[in-house]
This record gives sequence, structure tokens and C-alpha cells, in this order.
Amino acid sequence: MSTETSAELIGHLQVGVTNGRRRTLGELGERGKWWRLLGILVITAVVLVPIVAVVILSLTPSLGSSATGLTIENYGDVFTQTSVGTWLTNSLVVAAVTVVAAVVIAAPAGYVLSRGRNRLVSSYALILFIVQSLPVVTAVIPLFFLFSKLGLVDNLIGVMIIYTGSTMSVACWMMAAYFDSIPITLEEAAWIDGASVFGSFTRVVLRNSLPGILSTAIFSFLLAWNDYLIALVFLRSDQNYTLPIGLNTFFQQNQTNWGLVMAVAVIMMLPPIIVFAVLNRFFSVGGIGGSLAGR
Repeated sequence: MSTETSAELIGHLQVGVTNGRRRTLGELGERGKWWRLLGILVITAVVLVPIVAVVILSLTPSLGSSATGLTIENYGDVFTQTSVGTWLTNSLVVAAVTVVAAVVIAAPAGYVLSRGRNRLVSSYALILFIVQSLPVVTAVIPLFFLFSKLGLVDNLIGVMIIYTGSTMSVACWMMAAYFDSIPITLEEAAWIDGASVFGSFTRVVLRNSLPGILSTAIFSFLLAWNDYLIALVFLRSDQNYTLPIGLNTFFQQNQTNWGLVMAVAVIMMLPPIIVFAVLNRFFSVGGIGGSLAGR
């Protein structure tokens, strides 16, 4: 066998081995895609099945009902026979005030954490971190005694103050983390044009921080909307209940009307879903990069 023939044979063998490896890697890649798809489907089913079950049970006729099949009778009953409308209004007001207060306070505080790096600010950031690590339940009893003297027990304003304070540490860190991603050159350009520090903050930084602001707002909204412990301790009268506390009143010792319970549960799920659906389109990536074009 000549040297050229041997070289050609070795070349063909190498090509065959390479093609075989490529086919094997391709098959493994395809199998990996199917396993990932299967895993996503399983996780989605685990998340959605309880929600679907709650919705179906809320449409099931309640005790003593003459309706057959699926019906929306339970939703009419909770609004006409209970105080769900009042509780829903209370929850929406408390959550809205908490969101506004958290964003208004956390935005400038986060800006200082992001831009003012010194010993004082670092100490303040450390205190925030320590406060963030403490559970809210440790402050409930002292706050109850304090608020009872101030007349803020069984008062929605007192609950709003606690919710706002509970969100502050995390909200400040969230805003500071997003401000860190905004180039300071944008502010320097505004300063050159004659803007003050406050002017550059409001006209440049905040205008480029919509995703960060929305993330902070959503976090504050979910904390105020889903809270049970603080509302249970500080709210005493039916007209001041929020939805989580009102939902607890449907559970009786010997008998529970699960149709009404599930209807209230669906009503509780709707505002967060609507908030995410409406605000999702405002979350964008890469909006800041265009501001630096040509620099």
C-alpha cells in the first residue's frame, strides 16, 4: 500500500470519526432539549394545577345551592352576603399607599447608596442589611404597644406605616442595585448642561430606571397584599379587615363553605395577576445603552 493511499485511508477514518462524534453530540443535544421541555412542563403543571383547582372549586355550587354544574353564584354571594367588597377596598388602598410611599422613599435613598460611597453611607447600608435579615415578627409586639398609645391599632394608617417600614430595607437595596447599572456619565453630561444633582436625578436617573422602580413597586405591593400576621395583630374590626384576614372568617369550627372560600381566594389572586400583566410590557433591557450612543 502506497503512502498516499494510507494517508487517504487515515483521512477518511478521521472524517468518519468526526462525523460520528457530531451525530452523537447532536443526538445528545436533541435528547437534552426534550428533557428540558419535559421538566418545564412538569414544573408548569405543579404550579398551575392548584390554581386551576381553586378556580374550578369557586365555580362549584356551594352548600344549600340549587344550581347544578359550574356557576358564578359564589361570587355573587360573597359580594352581597359578606364584607368582601369592603375588605377588597381596604387591601387595595393599603397596597397602593405602601407602593407609593416605598418608591418615593426608596428611590432617593437607593441613589445615595449607589452614588455616595463613603464610610457613613456604608455604615447605613450595613444597618439596612442587618434590618433586612430580621423577621418582622420580632417588632410586632413592641409596635403594638407603641401604636396602641398613638391610637393606630385597628387603623389602616398604622398598617400602612408598618408595611412601608417593612419594605424599606429591601426596596432601598433594589433601587441602589439598579442605579448602579446606570452610567454616571449620563449625569455628568447633565451637570455640564447646567443641571443640579437633584435635577439630574429626576430627569436622567429616574427616567432610565422604570424597570427598577416597577420591580420595587411590585415587591412592595405583594408584601402588603399578601400579609396576614401584621393585619391579624393590628386590625380588630370587620370594616377594617384586609382580604387575608377576611378570608379567615369563612372558616368555621364545624362547617366551611368551600365554594365561598375559593371564590374569595380567586378574588385575591386577580389583582397581582392584573398588575403583572399590565406592567410586564414596561420591563425592557438595553434601554440605557442607546443614551450613550456617540459618546
